Amino acid sequence: MPLKSLLVLYSYHHNNTEKIANVFAKVLDAQIKTPQQINPEELQEYSLVGFGSGIYGGKHHKFLLDLADKLPQVTNKKAFIFSTCGAPMKFMELDKAEFTRCVAANHSPLREKLQSKGYIIVDEFSCAGFNTNNVNKLFGGINKGRPNTEDLKHAEEFAHNLKQNLQKK
Repeated sequence: MPLKSLLVLYSYHHNNTEKIANVFAKVLDAQIKTPQQINPEELQEYSLVGFGSGIYGGKHHKFLLDLADKLPQVTNKKAFIFSTCGAPMKFMELDKAEFTRCVAANHSPLREKLQSKGYIIVDEFSCAGFNTNNVNKLFGGINKGRPNTEDLKHAEEFAHNLKQNLQKK
């Protein structure tokens, strides 16, 4: 049975997360909608929902978190979480275990909300994003060019693996 997928995305400053979502959408043949375009009940129609935004103050954007609060209870609905993060590259180039812990911490507020509604989080993705917020603007920003070609390649591999793993089950 083919996956019917939807990506719920909030991306605005430099559209970093939208670049990643577009790769996911192509592989998963998914629609992309903003949290404001979503009627929480319509998520029932999808076998897989991806929720993503940039990371702001250690968590996903408020619009995404607010949507998660409004979602109805579900049973065994599959979801994945994604983000781009404007943290300095020294944080993004941690070893695999440290990077995984950092992503887990950033995704924790959204993950907990989704799990409390009955969603099964099947996987998570994050990469660096260009950031010109606050003082970074004075120096031309950090993580210029991110997500880059390699990040987009990792996003494509992630989506292919996700699709393959879910179609096996």
